[in-house]
Amino acid sequence: MRVLIVGTAAERARLRERLSSALIVAGEYTTLGAARSSGPAADAILVAHRQAEHAPAAEALTPREIEVLEHLAEGLTNKAIAARLAISDQTVKFHVASIAGKLGVANRTQAVRTAIRRGIITL
Repeated sequence: MRVLIVGTAAERARLRERLSSALIVAGEYTTLGAARSSGPAADAILVAHRQAEHAPAAEALTPREIEVLEHLAEGLTNKAIAARLAISDQTVKFHVASIAGKLGVANRTQAVRTAIRRGIITL
């Protein structure tokens, strides 16, 4: 799996040390915007950030999950997201559940707040 890493130099270095050998770093950037506009094909974007020592490591969101998350931030319903992305409502529901699990949150609102705070999405 090819990934892009976003964060400060120190945060990226810490993240690289913890990466699985199955992950290939396709690029490193200081901002999420730079990573998104970079061009290299990647399966996921990993946003490095400082975590409390007791917090579990965040699992990377897929590009599709980030797309769904951006639509959640717009306040769209599952049906509206499904229509925009040309996927089923059930697929959107699956992505929302996966996003919540990976971010360690209980609902859509918390998912959006956490994603913004971590720099995964911007408003």
